Amino acid sequence: MNAEDLKRFFDRDKFAEYNGIKLLEAADGHARSSMPVTPQHLNGLGIVHGGALFALADFTFAAASNSRGNVAVAINANISYMKAVSSGLLFADAREISVNPKIGTYTIDVTNEAGDLLAVFQGMVYRKKEKVEDL
Repeated sequence: MNAEDLKRFFDRDKFAEYNGIKLLEAADGHARSSMPVTPQHLNGLGIVHGGALFALADFTFAAASNSRGNVAVAINANISYMKAVSSGLLFADAREISVNPKIGTYTIDVTNEAGDLLAVFQGMVYRKKEKVEDL
């Protein structure tokens, strides 16, 4: 699946749009996304809510895992938080750790503009027979 088709597919993600998440690049097994921190992303302590970091990582995970063309759905995901942040532009970079016709595993690093590691997300997908472009 080419990058433009994948971008068009993920442009339909209204939750990502609402949160300001943008797909910057995607190709076979990897993806990069960004999200500007806004007041809606902050928790009661004034730092980015863990759910917002998870959403950014999860969206990027979806882009990377679906980049090979077959529909991929998450079957497991977890995240570890390393550092708090309360402003700026955040990035998520997904890389494929292993891939086979049915299962894929991915690691996604969430960083800020300075390159500080904020969170590490790990996910596993099940690959369906359906093609992403057929949806």
